[in-house]
Amino acid sequence: AARPSIADPFLPAKIREGREDEIRECIGCNICRAANNEGVGLRCTQNPTMGEEWRRGWHPERIAVHPKRERALVIGGGPAGLEAALTLGRRGLEVALAEAGDAFGGRLLREATLPGLQTWMRVRDWRLHMIGKLPNVQLYPASTMRPEDIAEFGADHLVLATGSTWRRDAVGVYAIRPLEVPQALTPDDIFAGAQVSEPVVIYDDEHYFMAGALAERLAALGRTVHYVTTAAVASSWTVLTNEQDFLQARLIEAGVTLHPLKALKAQHSDHVILSCVSTGRAGTLPCGTLILATGRLPETGLWDALTAQGTPATRVGDCLTPSSIADAVHSAHRFARLLGEPDLPPRRERAPERTL
Repeated sequence: AARPSIADPFLPAKIREGREDEIRECIGCNICRAANNEGVGLRCTQNPTMGEEWRRGWHPERIAVHPKRERALVIGGGPAGLEAALTLGRRGLEVALAEAGDAFGGRLLREATLPGLQTWMRVRDWRLHMIGKLPNVQLYPASTMRPEDIAEFGADHLVLATGSTWRRDAVGVYAIRPLEVPQALTPDDIFAGAQVSEPVVIYDDEHYFMAGALAERLAALGRTVHYVTTAAVASSWTVLTNEQDFLQARLIEAGVTLHPLKALKAQHSDHVILSCVSTGRAGTLPCGTLILATGRLPETGLWDALTAQGTPATRVGDCLTPSSIADAVHSAHRFARLLGEPDLPPRRERAPERTL
């Protein structure tokens, strides 16, 4: 009962009152567990108010009405855009949510197709359902917004939630200098249907779920897959979510060959060059397709165009700082909740000691 109650502290009340459809279901991402293991403030992907109830006075179900009758335009229908539209709508603004694609969900439409991540789609589904209860929020799929379209709309508040793209230069946690690997693919290419040839080498210098999940997916399709990581174990950040041991076991059982503590140095037509992160000793590995899961870059094309013409806008989620879905949702909620309200510093449980 712990994680479901973090995702929705009012779960029992909603069942008792016949509002089961309003329950924010836990997605099983264990971000809450990661916060506990890191010793930082509790976080929840589904519930952005978790850990902020006392510090900032954020109630999970109640929110102050915006003092003015204003219009907001939110561009981008991923986790951050959906959260911004829902929270602004609950505050009483007239909200339009424009999404360039045919379906809402953003990165969730891709990531929830990976092994074991299907429940992540609940982030989208709950928000779309709750937005459907608000007559002041309108959804516009298949609506690419250009600067001239935005100017014609004439919103009082413009929110950009345009997401991010995977890097193509191999810069990540270990590598801080770009690498010339023009033949390499990224997760964006794989989700877009790019063809791969064997053996497949997936290079993980991000250390969260993406590389491991892609490796498992391709292995399930019968591909020969090598998983290379600069860390000591596969998907090493998932040690914090208490998932690493069984994720690595799943990769081994799927027939994926693991190459820990190796850094990518170069790509050639039929092989890659790797080096030991400790000694620098180099070696080769056969490679038909190289897939980079390293870092991400914010998608700022629209932001840059608006900035150039002096149009004010606010970025939220991955197009501000690429991170976890939990961080994207929190970023959007924070903006929407604080719109027109004072941004007070969080309260401390104990006042800081002052010394002369």
